[in-house]
Amino acid sequence: MIADLHIHTRCSRDSLMDPARVVHVARTRGLAGIAVTDHDTIRGGILAREANRDKDFQVVVGAEIKTEYGDVLGLFLEREILAQRFDDVVGEIHAQGGLAVLAHPYRRYPSPERLAGRVDLIEGFNSRSRRQTNALSMTLGRVSGKGTVGGSDAHVYAEIGRGVTVCAGEEIEEALRAGRTAGGGRESNYYLVHGLSCSIERLKGLAGADNGRR
Repeated sequence: MIADLHIHTRCSRDSLMDPARVVHVARTRGLAGIAVTDHDTIRGGILAREANRDKDFQVVVGAEIKTEYGDVLGLFLEREILAQRFDDVVGEIHAQGGLAVLAHPYRRYPSPERLAGRVDLIEGFNSRSRRQTNALSMTLGRVSGKGTVGGSDAHVYAEIGRGVTVCAGEEIEEALRAGRTAGGGRESNYYLVHGLSCSIERLKGLAGADNGRR
C-alpha cells in the first residue's frame, strides 16, 4: 500500500489546490491514500475526507504545526492543534490519539537528534528536500529506531505522489503505528517548487485571501 502523507491544499497560505481535486489526482496516480497536512489547520483534511467517495482510498486528516524548533506533522486528527511549543504540540496530537511526525528534520531543526525520541515517526523522505538532507533523515529514522514516512509536501498538483510512504499490510494507520513503513520517492526541483509556493503566498496575501478556511 502506497500513500502520500504530506500534502497541502488551499487551506494553507501557500497553496491553491482544491481538496476534492487533490483526492481525484491522488487516486488517478495509483495512491491508496493521502494525508492532508495544511499549515496550522485540519480544515483541508476534513474537506478532502468529505469529498472522498472511494471506500478503498483513505484520507488521513492532519496538520503541519510550526513550533519553536521546526514543523511537526500531526496525523489522524479530529480537532485543531492550538499549541505552538514543540512538546505541547506533540502532547495535543497524542491526546487525540494521533501520531506525531518530525517533518523534514534537517531543513529547520537545530538538533533533530535530540527531538527524535519525542515523536512517533520521522519524515525520512520529503520531495521538497534535497537528496543529502533526505539521506540524513532516513539515517535518523534508523538510528532512533523510529518508522520513517515519505511525502511530497505538495503545494501544486504536479507534485502529488512524488514522495510516498510504503505501508506493509492493508491498513495505513496500522502500519504507521507498528513502524512497518518506509519513505521514498523523487526529489522535486527545489528552487522551482519553493518559488511557486512563495508566489502563491504573495498573491493570496495581495488578494486578501482567507487561505480557504471558510
